[in-house]
Amino acid sequence: MTAALLRAQSTRFAGLDPLLPAAVEPPPGDLLTAALPDGERVSAVLTRTLIEPGTPQSLWSASEVFELHPLLGAADGGALDPLLRALPGRLTAAGTDTACVVTWPSRDAAAARALMTHGFIPLSVLAVRTTPPPPSDPVPGVVVRRATRADLDVLVESALAEVAYSAQVGGAIPRSDARAVKRAALRAHLTQGDPIWLAERDGVAVGHAEGWHTESRPGSWAETRVRHGRWGYVNCLSVLPHARHAGVGRALMDVAHADLSPRTVGSFLYYNPPNPLSPAFWARQGYRPLWTVWEVRPAAALR
Repeated sequence: MTAALLRAQSTRFAGLDPLLPAAVEPPPGDLLTAALPDGERVSAVLTRTLIEPGTPQSLWSASEVFELHPLLGAADGGALDPLLRALPGRLTAAGTDTACVVTWPSRDAAAARALMTHGFIPLSVLAVRTTPPPPSDPVPGVVVRRATRADLDVLVESALAEVAYSAQVGGAIPRSDARAVKRAALRAHLTQGDPIWLAERDGVAVGHAEGWHTESRPGSWAETRVRHGRWGYVNCLSVLPHARHAGVGRALMDVAHADLSPRTVGSFLYYNPPNPLSPAFWARQGYRPLWTVWEVRPAAALR
């Protein structure tokens, strides 16, 4: 049954959004099945992941995550409803640092009603760049350059500013070790040569951006989200509070996109829809939603 559902789901995804990759086999987990009113059956796999403390993922994810991987075949997102109704009895999460997550194509509007009915909110979007903006004039006084290890301290401050802002709107989770986690992650990226761009205004650091290249190929994490090929991935963009709304983010991304674009099929990133700055900014940068990550925190709030 799984193979037939995957084929049908891939066909439906292709009609829904031509940028969606083919559906892939879900990871091992707890199997759920349900019958639709017309007698067709759908299924899903429920996985449980424990996020290690002190890892970069711990700054944007609950410590215990239950993720539903639906296989709806040719049915639209409304077919999530019977699976979601069966879900509460399968969750063993306790406490507030837990979440239940479903990632589903953004253009499948029928899924939104089912997910919201059960308490999910759209906390994250994976967006792809489809329409790069026209060239823009340089931002007066702002210079963007590649960061070096000597810039680590100012990069950490910039990264923490992004965490603090995102935490207000559900995109990040405040952790007591955030500074140490960000420092270790930034140091690792600098050491392995991943590009980090630093924006300076009149010689003073005012923001940064991080990114790298990733391959979507069979068996890779990216295969479940974007079509096969080499992609540019934007991991973080941060502008210090006193420098926002002055073109610094645009200046950073002009340089970042120029560095990431050669020999790629495109670029993608995650942003937080409740963030009042992100959706409009990334739309101006040519990005549009491909996948929406729906989440319930804590998991026990699932209806």
